[in-house]
This record gives sequence, structure tokens and C-alpha cells, in this order.
Amino acid sequence: MKIQSASAAIIATLICAAGPASALPAAGQKPAAAATTATTAAVEGINWYEGDVDAAFAFAKANNKPLFLYWGATWCPPCNQVKATIFNRQGFIERSRFFVPVHIDGDSAGAQKLGERFKVRGYPTMILFKPDGTEITRLPGEVDAERYLQTLTLGISANRPVRQILQAALAGGKLSPDEWRLLAYYSWDTDEQQLVGKDLPATLKRLAAASPAGDIANRLALSALVAAANAKPGTVATVDKAAAAAQLNKTLADVRSSRENMDILTNYPAELVQLASDPKSAARTKLLAAANLAMQRLSVDASLSKTDRLSALAAQVSLARIDNPDGALPPALLKEIKQKVAQADSATTDAFERQSVINTAAHALSDAGLLDDSDNLLKAELKRSHAPYYFMLSLASNAKKRGDKGAAISWYEQAYQAAQGPATRLQWGVTYLSGLLELAPQDEARIEKVAHGVFQELGGTQNAFYERNRSVLERLGQKLTAWNNGGSHQAAVGRLRAQLDGVCSKLPTADAQRATCQGLLSPTQA
Repeated sequence: MKIQSASAAIIATLICAAGPASALPAAGQKPAAAATTATTAAVEGINWYEGDVDAAFAFAKANNKPLFLYWGATWCPPCNQVKATIFNRQGFIERSRFFVPVHIDGDSAGAQKLGERFKVRGYPTMILFKPDGTEITRLPGEVDAERYLQTLTLGISANRPVRQILQAALAGGKLSPDEWRLLAYYSWDTDEQQLVGKDLPATLKRLAAASPAGDIANRLALSALVAAANAKPGTVATVDKAAAAAQLNKTLADVRSSRENMDILTNYPAELVQLASDPKSAARTKLLAAANLAMQRLSVDASLSKTDRLSALAAQVSLARIDNPDGALPPALLKEIKQKVAQADSATTDAFERQSVINTAAHALSDAGLLDDSDNLLKAELKRSHAPYYFMLSLASNAKKRGDKGAAISWYEQAYQAAQGPATRLQWGVTYLSGLLELAPQDEARIEKVAHGVFQELGGTQNAFYERNRSVLERLGQKLTAWNNGGSHQAAVGRLRAQLDGVCSKLPTADAQRATCQGLLSPTQA
């Protein structure tokens, strides 16, 4: 689907009128100082700003430029996929000269506090802001590069932010075709309830019904089904199964439409089929057949990235497991998985792309029951990856599937030891602890020792109780409390609570972090 000519004209005007790009501030340099320098020379790559975010916003406002915020992590496969398929494209690089590109690494100082401020949690999250700091839209990282650039262009040229567009749409107001597209390609996965609260499925369904018939209505309807399939427990999401099945069958059967919505179809294949049909029903048989054919097409679509093609291959495994989770897969599918994984491994040389490709490939092999093949791929990658500790968690998962508790715990430990960055080390440490609590709950001494080390690092970390960190720690607190159910580990938990109290006491009384810290292992929680 091409961008409307009106949008193309607006962005062309924007670029032509902007003139030479002002030099963006270097890392650690305040934009106000950098704003005195300008250059007409071609910029090689993207001049990411990684310093004072408030200064970057001030620079954007002073220069009347939008601001593009990218929140990610070194180890994150989707982040590396974005780097390999979007940020390196000439189209994105050219556009980046006309906005202020800001990178927040989740492990950088103050990053988690910024995450709380901007309501970003999942990696990657990408937000476009107006020069005055108003959020315009959140960009979908799972779509292909061409669609991403089109959505970015729509955001830059938008007359009003998505929040206002959504309000107008729900009130029955008139929207332009481009505004409907911004709603359809908004990153609902990373919204964090900024635009819509718990009624996301119903809201998306209303939007689909109100939007012009065609591609946009279809994508909004599919997004509504995904939201319903992923609704949290206790959330009411009424779905007409017959209508949902009809929507899915129509999309899956259409080559262009299935390609257009490949991100939705490959990321949630089993969830969508299960939502729209009953087990062993004629409707499910028909839907599975249509989904498999669509995934087969996408898995050989050369216009898609290697990761996306492997995702379509992995989706076939998910579909085969729906009604027979422990059954044997067709030999032809197993053979195809091995061949295509080997081809992708051999053909992928870019370090960023490999982090994404190998992750998807290893999971496809593991889900297919080819654990040894998955292990071999992962172990070979440990020597090449810039974040090998990420793949160690996958090795732990494979060992756990085999029932090898000792090997799983060993990989969790190695991953934690190798992890880098405060937020990453916290997450990996809690993952290691969670593995111990699940696989070796009787090993009280080891659990206490590891928890002591995690809390010790926590005490030396600035802004440690915000955003992702906070959610990770809250889950840990719940697991330790459950482990101590009935007071079976009261002494150990008491010592850990005392250690944590020492960390909490050093936080300012008025700081919201203090209450979070005190609540993690509080007696009232137990």
C-alpha cells in the first residue's frame, strides 16, 4: 500500500524547507551548545544523541524539529533486528536528518527512570514527538522496513497526535485516510495503556467498524483479535468466533493481505486460531489449513527479512502443536526447519542481524523438539555474539525441556555471571533466582547466596526501582514469598528482608522508590 500523495507532498515540503540539517549534539554534549554548529556535508549514518534527554527535547523545540526516541537494549533480538533492517536503510538515515534521534539504552544511567517517565517498558519501543514534546505516535517495530518508513513519514507529517486522532475516531469525527493509517499501524503492543486502558480489544473493534472498509479496517480487526487473545486474566473480551474465523480465513487466503499483516500472523498464529475456533472442529481444521498455507508462502518470501521468514516457519510449528502439543511433527517440516536454519545461519554475517536470526532459529528448532540442533546453534553463537549471555538463557530453557535441572541451573548461573549492565544484570540475576526457586527449591543456601548478591548489586545501582527493574523485582518478591509459604524458609527470607531494608533506608523518604523497595519482601505481603 502506497502513501497517499498528500502525505508524500507534505514530507517533501518538510525536507525541502528544512534546508541543511543542524549538527546534532554528540553523546554527553548538551544540545544547546551543539546548536551553534551547522554543516551542509552529508551525514554518514545516524547521529544518535545519547546524553541529557531533557536537553535533547530543548534542542528539538529550539530548532522546531520532531524528536525520535528509541528505547532498547544491546542483547534484545528485536532491537538488533530493527538496527539491521530499519536503522541502516538509506530512507531512515535521510529522514533522521530532519528530526532529533535519541537513543536510550536500558542499561544507561537513569534509563529506567526515563522509562517510567515515557511509559516505555518493552524493548524496543520507538516514539515520535512533536517539537514541543507532545507524543505523536509509537512506531511498530515488527512490521517490515518499507511499512515502517511509511508510518514514520505519516507521523512526521501528521497534523495532530494519535491520541487526538483516536478520540476523534471514537467520537464519530472525520479522519483523513492517513490518520486512519496511523491508528492501524500504531504500536499497540508497546502502548502501555497510554491511549487505551483495559478495554483495548473492544476499542480496536470499534475502530475497525468505524474505519473505511479495506486494508485499514482489516488490520484494526486483526489487532482487536490479538488484543482479545492476549487479554490479561479477569479481562472480559467477547469474541464472535465465526466472525473472527471468517476474518482470519479471508486474510490468510489473500496473498497481498497476509503479506501486509505478516507481523500479526507470524507473531500470534496459535493464539488467533485458538481464539477463533474450537478444538477438533471443522472451523479449526479449515483455519489451520489456511494458516499453514499462508505461513508456507511467507517462509519463502524473499521480500521479507531472514528473521521474518524464520518466524513464519516457526509459526507452522506452533500451528501443529495447537491440538497435539506432544505429538510428532511431519518429517518434511522437520527437514525444512533444519535446512532453512542452516541456510540462514550461513547467509547472515551482520552482527546485529545474527542476534535476531539465531534467536528465532534456535527457538524454531527447540519448539520442533530438535533440542540438540538448537543447542549446537546456540553454543556456536556464544563465540560470535556481542551479547552471548542472552543465548545462555535459551540453553537453560532447552536443558529444562529435557528435564536436566542441573544443566539448566548451570546455564542460568553462567548467563548471570556474563551479563553486563545494571538493568540487564538485575533481570538475569532474578532469572537465575527464579530458576533455582523452581528447579532446586530445597537448596536454601544457594538461593539465599544468589539473592544476597542480587540485592547487594541493587544497593549500588542508581534509580534501581523504576520501570522494568520494578516489575522484575516485584515478581521476585512474589516468588520468594511463595517459596517461604508456611514459614518453611523464614530465617533465610528474614535475613534477605533485613538486607533489603538496608537498601531501602538509604533512599530518600519522599522518593517513590522507597515504597517500592519496602514492599518487595514486607511481612504484609507474606
